[in-house]
Amino acid sequence: MANEDQAGDKRLCVLKFGSSVLGTEADYPAVALEIYRHVRDGEKVVAVVSALAGQTDSLLDQAERVGGAAPDGLVARLARVGELHSAALMALALSKVGVRACTMDPDEMGLVAEGDPLDSNLVALDSAAVWAKLDAHEVVVVPGFTAQHAEHGVVTLGRGGTDLSAVFFAARLDAHRVRLIKDVDGVYAEDPAKNPNAERFSQMSYAEATEASSGLIQPKAIRAAEAEDVLIEVAALGSAEATTIAHLPAVRSCPPKPERLRVALLGCGAVGAGVLTYLHSRPDLFEVNPVLVRRPAKYGEPGRYTAQLTEALAGKPDLVVELLGGADHPAELMLAALHDGAQVVTANKAAVAKHYDSLHACAEAGGGAIRYSAAVGGGAPILETLARLEGDVVAVEGVMNGTCNYLLSRLAEGWTFDDAVRQAQELGYAEADPAADVDSHDAADKLSVLIREAFGVALLPDRIAKESLRDVTPEAAQAALARGEVLKQVGRCRLLEDGSIAAEVRVVALPAAHPLAGARNEENRFLVTDTSGKVHEVFGKGAGRWPTATAVFADVMDAQRALLGRVAQAATPTQAAPLKLLA
Repeated sequence: MANEDQAGDKRLCVLKFGSSVLGTEADYPAVALEIYRHVRDGEKVVAVVSALAGQTDSLLDQAERVGGAAPDGLVARLARVGELHSAALMALALSKVGVRACTMDPDEMGLVAEGDPLDSNLVALDSAAVWAKLDAHEVVVVPGFTAQHAEHGVVTLGRGGTDLSAVFFAARLDAHRVRLIKDVDGVYAEDPAKNPNAERFSQMSYAEATEASSGLIQPKAIRAAEAEDVLIEVAALGSAEATTIAHLPAVRSCPPKPERLRVALLGCGAVGAGVLTYLHSRPDLFEVNPVLVRRPAKYGEPGRYTAQLTEALAGKPDLVVELLGGADHPAELMLAALHDGAQVVTANKAAVAKHYDSLHACAEAGGGAIRYSAAVGGGAPILETLARLEGDVVAVEGVMNGTCNYLLSRLAEGWTFDDAVRQAQELGYAEADPAADVDSHDAADKLSVLIREAFGVALLPDRIAKESLRDVTPEAAQAALARGEVLKQVGRCRLLEDGSIAAEVRVVALPAAHPLAGARNEENRFLVTDTSGKVHEVFGKGAGRWPTATAVFADVMDAQRALLGRVAQAATPTQAAPLKLLA
């Protein structure tokens, strides 16, 4: 078991993804979204993955064709390849959306099994090695059914072995739960494919799970969970619901029927295109109106894009996703949607910073909600961190503009300012007019929102001291490197004893060992100091299509669950803190 020093106050969840979920390469982005949801909720994650559907069978067939009646130990060496391949792909998919992830092979984490080479049982894990990786990453991805063996070197764990691996990791690492992601949203009393009205268990005992989940959960995994008192959840991708398996009496009911929500997407730039891809990946959940763009003909798909706001908002959408530029006009559109009771999701930090009070007031009056996790930090879940601390914050500082971070990195390499800006524009990090980024207006907008969320204080962006990057030269950036320092644009805010806020955005030279100094290219990093003096670190990619689109779509999924009444409205960055106006 992980000792107290290893686990500390970190919440660890083990997530398992089998071949029923990982069918093809195209499924990794959806699984990455599921993992990101747990990361932004403040959990560290061990993700246990199977090979892609059919790959293990193909490898076993290949072993028989080439090796005939080969020793099982040799067959196991080939059979494990699918899991190792899948774990690497999963970590790559997570990296793409800005999650710090790594993989660990069985020998790297001291994962040892005993028994038959093709049906072994796990007996040991180097928990300290895994926790060391979790200290530096949000997610550790591990292959699901392979381990080390004293005699055979390599063994596999038999059919359904990823279930057993997940339970074993949860027990040895003191995880608070293991969540088995399946192609169904829980354990049913009978096959829901045959009986659409079949009842689903919301909770059940281990013994009842063994009987009711035949073919769904490996029996060895259930027995191991019971022996170690590990709580199991069985759920589907994106679902807030699950069957909980523990020392609990059985409770079951008919699950609600699935509903599709009407979505209006306003804007389809780099981030909007990513969000649209995510929306189209879930046709079971969302019906998307024609997308609002300036020039529909550019997209070459008649009927799917429009320049007319009335068409984009037709049918009184349940959910409006605002991804336009500017502050005032987007705010007007969001206010109208909130007045009609819609859920609104945005990444528009300028609109949120300038119209914070009216947006929240309109959401409350209309019975909707506004969500804007991607507005600050992109894929770095800083607003969720502040919400979890519930006002117990004295200071926040961070590298919070990925574009500026990228520019400063290039300047340190000797690039001219203009060349660095052009490259950032080509990569999609900078807008055609980069003034908002380089003159620190973007960071000031974000800092204004952070001050609202951390302290409940209204400090508008134009009252925050700012410093532009335009005067930073390659020579200055390189001189800092020669001193063992790096230049970073850092936004800082601190609560003073009189209740006022000190805030600024400056280009500063940080020692190379400083936690914020390690931010590379489009990465964002934040340090949040609570009232006890503890510093909470938050990392993630703050610019680029997929990190930001992933954060936006996570808000979309939260809105979907809230609209369907699947989860209670929790304290999140969507809820305004009591307002304290600065004198």
